[in-house]
Parts: sequence; structure tokens; C-alpha cells
Amino acid sequence: MTIQIGDRLPEGTLSEFIETETAGCSLGPNTFEVADLVRGRKIVIFGLPGAFTPTCSAQHVPGYVKNAEALKAKGVDEIWCISVNDAFVMGAWGRDQKATGIVRMMADGNGAYSKALGLDADFSKYGMGTRSQRYSMLVEDGVVKQLNVETAGFEVSSAEKMLQQLG
Repeated sequence: MTIQIGDRLPEGTLSEFIETETAGCSLGPNTFEVADLVRGRKIVIFGLPGAFTPTCSAQHVPGYVKNAEALKAKGVDEIWCISVNDAFVMGAWGRDQKATGIVRMMADGNGAYSKALGLDADFSKYGMGTRSQRYSMLVEDGVVKQLNVETAGFEVSSAEKMLQQLG
């Protein structure tokens, strides 16, 4: 069942490639409990089918990088990109997209979190296996406040749409 507005995010973990060692985070892939990261925070999450894919690289991630300051001005604490790729690929893609320090590139390597959200999709006919649907959501203290799931193309999950929804 697909997560809905008003639902609490499911338990689960995501991984992130850390470029700079800090207290509690070593260099390289680190795994985080989603519940810990969202507690008391306002987070925009967007999911997409895959790193280095055409629409994801040309429009989706660049839109959130470009609009990050405007989103933060509306009270957003963090912006996450979730994709069914490993943390190494997500880290490399983040560097390629100049998203480091702007958008957290969160890896859902086996697609378990996308499945828990009910936002997984079968891309086997494209040779990509199970991936994530294209979506965006606003989460406040772990509760979904906005949810925009694409039915075709790239229309409702953009940073610009999220900015409109934030007022």
C-alpha cells in the first residue's frame, strides 16, 4: 500500500556516502535510521528511478539543487534524493550534480525503503529491476504532509511544485 498524506514514514534505513569525516560519521558509506534523521525536522524528500538517468540528471536533481535556498527559506531543514542505487553510486552522482552539501543523496540499495513506502516500481523491461517511482514529499517530524507521485513523465514532483505547495 502506498504511503499517504498523514501517514508516518515507515521504519527503515538509508545509506549515504560521506565525503568529510565528522563525529559519528566516517568517510565512505554510512547507514542511518530514517526515524532518527526526520525526528523534529522538516524534510523534502524526492525519489526517482536511478542515478545518472536522463530525466533524473537533467531535470529532477538540478531543480532541487537550484531551488535549495528557496526551500530552506520556507523552513525546510534538509532535502533528500532517494534512489535504488548503492551509496558509492549516489555519492558519485551527487558530486557530478554538484549536490554535495545541498541535497543528501540517500541510497536505497536493495529498494527495501522504496518498497516500505509503497513507491517501488518494476523497471525490469528496461533491464533495471525494481526501482523507485518518481515522487516528492514533504515530511514534518516523520509525518507526510505533501505527497506528489508521478503517473507519467515529470510534472508534479519538481522542486518548483514543492515550492508552490509550501506557499
